[in-house]
Amino acid sequence: MGNGLSEQPSFFSSISFFQSFHIAILGLDSAGKTTVLYRLQFNEFVNTVPTKGFNAEKVKVSLGGNRTVTFHFWDVGGQEKLRPLWKSYTRCTDGIIFVVDSVDAERMEEAKTELHKIAKTSENQGVPLLVVANKQDLRHCLGLVEIEKLLALKELGPATPWHLQPSCAIIGDGLRDGLDKLHDMIVKRRNVLRQQKRKR
Repeated sequence: MGNGLSEQPSFFSSISFFQSFHIAILGLDSAGKTTVLYRLQFNEFVNTVPTKGFNAEKVKVSLGGNRTVTFHFWDVGGQEKLRPLWKSYTRCTDGIIFVVDSVDAERMEEAKTELHKIAKTSENQGVPLLVVANKQDLRHCLGLVEIEKLLALKELGPATPWHLQPSCAIIGDGLRDGLDKLHDMIVKRRNVLRQQKRKR
């Protein structure tokens, strides 16, 4: 479920091996951002405490098509007082992961406000967005169609490629698939930007 995704030519997989990507992990407090980060880094569940500032980790991830990609993840605290700092971490970022708690229907409007605020800042125009619908293993979790509607993802506009990924960060379900999609969107955008520079 997403926008701006298409099949990538095979040469992308060969160039991506040498590249690393700067990714900001954002979302409201208690959405599961740090759990996502450490599941990707250690491939195991790490009991976390609320992030007061940020966690920065360099992680090599094996994606589809025998690709090994290095991601520099910045997991930034989601408490209200920390959110004004988000834009400092998204400056010059290659992609944004926005984590939402699929069970917390009451805070979806708040999540939508923060998501649109960060996606629509001038520096982030066109930056690929992976929305991780976390806690999909729990009863009473919202479905993807409902989450897409509540977050108004289609209102982000054609300039912002996005993908909505169901996930359970505790066991890692869906995270690699989501990163695969994010990586493809980033490489596609880099290629478009490169072509635009050649035309100037």
